[in-house]
Amino acid sequence: MKRPTQAVVLCGGLGTRLHPYTISTPKPMVDCNGKPFLWHLLTQISEQGIRDFLLLTGYLSQVIVDYFKDGYQFGWRIQYSDGPIGWDTGRRIWESRRLMHSNFLLLYSDNFSVFSLSKINLTHVRRNTSITLTVVKKSPGNIKIDNHGMVEKYDNNRSDTLKYVEIGYMIIERDRMFLSFTDKNSNFSEIIKNLVSQQECNVLIQHDNYYSISDPKRWGLTKKYLLDKKIILIDRDGVINKKAKKGCYITEWKNFEWIDDTIEAMKELSKCGFSFIIITNQAGIGRKLVTQNEVDYIHDNMLKFFTLSKIKILDIYTCPHHWEDDCACRKPKPGMLLKASMDHSFRLDRTVYIGDDFRDAEAAQNAGSTGIIIGKSVKELTMPEGVYYYPTLLQSVDFLKARLS
Repeated sequence: MKRPTQAVVLCGGLGTRLHPYTISTPKPMVDCNGKPFLWHLLTQISEQGIRDFLLLTGYLSQVIVDYFKDGYQFGWRIQYSDGPIGWDTGRRIWESRRLMHSNFLLLYSDNFSVFSLSKINLTHVRRNTSITLTVVKKSPGNIKIDNHGMVEKYDNNRSDTLKYVEIGYMIIERDRMFLSFTDKNSNFSEIIKNLVSQQECNVLIQHDNYYSISDPKRWGLTKKYLLDKKIILIDRDGVINKKAKKGCYITEWKNFEWIDDTIEAMKELSKCGFSFIIITNQAGIGRKLVTQNEVDYIHDNMLKFFTLSKIKILDIYTCPHHWEDDCACRKPKPGMLLKASMDHSFRLDRTVYIGDDFRDAEAAQNAGSTGIIIGKSVKELTMPEGVYYYPTLLQSVDFLKARLS
């Protein structure tokens, strides 16, 4: 199995739940901050190396063609497979089969989520199935998963016993998938159901939220989410302040020592419109070495200093758990980063998390963000792929401005 180099997008729906907005505009082309939603989706996929698109169009297809044309102006190659409004999704896929690569990424044109092509491709190759779905936890859902990541049941009649739904972003083996077509006029969900019955369908679970333009309320939330936001995620101990000795914790404000280079960098970035969210493990609380009240007092004083320094801190997320608690928030698990994204409606793939430990970089990668490790004791040669190193935060300022502006 090779890594997909083509994305196929279902763009033919009527978008009736978005009336009156979709009377003259096809649903994928509704405006999201000056650009069609479909532009945001294709841009996201192209940034991961896929620039060959096949758009399966139907309702008001000419609006899509007039905007994107052959894709050249965006650095893409776009082909179209157009069909009557009455065609269901299975028919659109069937009729476009000769334009499809041997394997491809299939997208719904109304969903958006942080997505890693490398992660889903790795899952797809390991399990060697006809299709690998990206799913999120949602109840009632339409998918049940077994302990091995295979889809055990698929039923579009939503049920509280089914805990997941698929959101698109699926890798498909073309020829194996078409063997499951029993009726070319069916909905594509019937094809998935057939593949599930043949044990040919597995999943990658997406822990981040997903966004949609399927109705006006969700469209509004998606527009907010897709707005450009200059947010930087940052660790506390070892980045903002000097760490306590190994196995010890900062238990009093009088022992809190600023790292000057970090403060200078944060001031400079603040002048350029950046704001910060602090994300920190504080296992000392779980170990009974420091109380939550003492940590809160330290953070209150820290925030007062940042306010006086004109450094904007949007929020602080703290994991108080012992490392043996197996919580979802303790880094390197991405729980705190995911919560921050949901609370403040920003794209994790459009920000960085700055820490001083490989667990911080791993948390960033698990959340779909870029990781930066700072600290003079860290050797650049040991950096994992996709993680950046700087001796101090001040030395990373130019990189951050270029990366996030």
